[in-house]
Amino acid sequence: MARKVSVYGLLIAAIVALSLMILIPVPATNGFVTLCDGGIYAVALVFGPFGGAIVGGLSGGLIDLFSGYPQWMIFSLLIHGLQGWVVGYYKEKPTNKQWFALALGSVLMVAGYFGATSFLYGQAAGWASLIGNLIQSGFGVLVGLPISRILKRALLSSHLQQN
Repeated sequence: MARKVSVYGLLIAAIVALSLMILIPVPATNGFVTLCDGGIYAVALVFGPFGGAIVGGLSGGLIDLFSGYPQWMIFSLLIHGLQGWVVGYYKEKPTNKQWFALALGSVLMVAGYFGATSFLYGQAAGWASLIGNLIQSGFGVLVGLPISRILKRALLSSHLQQN
């Protein structure tokens, strides 16, 4: 368990650092687009629902805190946590079901941020958030699955993954 907590902490730090390096502001929504989803998807497919939820939620929340958008922290914790849990649930499923999980996780993220943005800034801003969140999630799907395969091989070869 201590090893997994350490690995989760390192993965959270890596996702947050990479996401903060490439932060694309979206003025219409008072938000931004990051690489966060790719990391969440990769971790969820390797570590399952618990790891996906923990790493997803904490990564999303910390990115908001460190980038100067603390009003989004709770929303990101919940939305990205749920996104990671849903995708992680399909960890051991065939690839076609993993694609379904990635699509479902993307829909949950986009819908979650539509709701959060509408709540914070009005429905017009919610609609404006859709394009950026679709792009972020779509890119996350494209990189998350291959990164998960690389991460699985790295963990298996180092004997860190214990199921």
